[in-house]
Amino acid sequence: MDTEFIHNYHSDALLSFRNYKKMAERAIEQVSDEEFFALIDAEANSVALIVKHISGNLRSRWRDFLTTDGEKADRNRDTEFEIIQDSRESLMEFWETGWQTLFDSLEPLTAEDFSRTVSIRGEPHTVVEAINRQLTHYSYHIGQIVLLAKHFKSDAWKTLSVPKNRSDEFNAFLVKKQADGGSTGDRFASVQEFSEGKIVH
Repeated sequence: MDTEFIHNYHSDALLSFRNYKKMAERAIEQVSDEEFFALIDAEANSVALIVKHISGNLRSRWRDFLTTDGEKADRNRDTEFEIIQDSRESLMEFWETGWQTLFDSLEPLTAEDFSRTVSIRGEPHTVVEAINRQLTHYSYHIGQIVLLAKHFKSDAWKTLSVPKNRSDEFNAFLVKKQADGGSTGDRFASVQEFSEGKIVH
């Protein structure tokens, strides 16, 4: 077992989950309550529904991650796509609880844990497969949140990625940051520093 590789993968997975969570929250904080619940068409999900679905998935997949099936018996996935006496505040509390469940389960994993097999809907997964499954699933839905928020805010949108027509500036920013001894490993943080005009010393 290549413990260095596992350590690097584990660290990167944690950072990626944290960055996607932060990206979603930076988008969500830009929308009004009306926009949070708005449906752009009859088949679309609102930001609120995507938040509820991700939260329900987090709660189900990451509770007792190594020992029980990821699709818990007490999960009702269909209601994750319905607003049932839900407020923005209650949904964001559900969101925080879900993500905390993920980090509480993922952070303590050991190299030995990565040799184990876990089950999702009765299907066996290696721990890496299970993590990758959730990482790609959440990034897919968080992309939807960002797209909706950007649609609602239009010209008032505060970018979460490298601003248009500024790629060369961003690349120069990274070179200077590295030369000054700064870390560029957290890609989302570097983009935010650049977008917000922070000076790297």
